[in-house]
Amino acid sequence: MPTVLRVDGFRFFFFSDEHLPIHIHVEKGDGYMRVELETFKVTKKYKLSTNDEKKILALIEEHQHELMGAWHEYFNC
Repeated sequence: MPTVLRVDGFRFFFFSDEHLPIHIHVEKGDGYMRVELETFKVTKKYKLSTNDEKKILALIEEHQHELMGAWHEYFNC
């Protein structure tokens, strides 16, 4: 389960057996969110405040190139 980024208590990661579309998992405490990296579409979320959700999306936008690069490097695609 490679961790790609840690910022402000958020851990951005993906699993070693991932599937398309390209996405990232984010945890903070017992909160969780899954977001598609190309469209910023939230596909799962629980136990996160609205402020945390907004912060996660802003961080994904800020680090999109890095997160997508890590996906492509890890999965050789």
